[in-house]
Amino acid sequence: MVLESILSSPRTLRSSSLRRQFTKNELGSWSALYQRHRYLLFALTLLVILCTVYLYFAITLGEASDPCFGLNGPEKASCHVEHLKAEAKSMLKNVKHL
Repeated sequence: MVLESILSSPRTLRSSSLRRQFTKNELGSWSALYQRHRYLLFALTLLVILCTVYLYFAITLGEASDPCFGLNGPEKASCHVEHLKAEAKSMLKNVKHL
């Protein structure tokens, strides 16, 4: 019996009681949109700032740490070879001290 009464009741009464009624001012204004999504906007702004700072330092410090920065072609290749030789010599000195 209870099941029949639930199934026979009009759906508009049940669905309208569960929905929140919005006024036209709440749905269409920018301030209402900002108030509802304030946390997401803050998180997105913070993410943009952090990514910008990260990219700035990754670009400026990434290339400058290369000892052969600014060289091209054969000069760059020979610079890399010399740098590897110097690193190998320093590693051998450290091994001999042990």
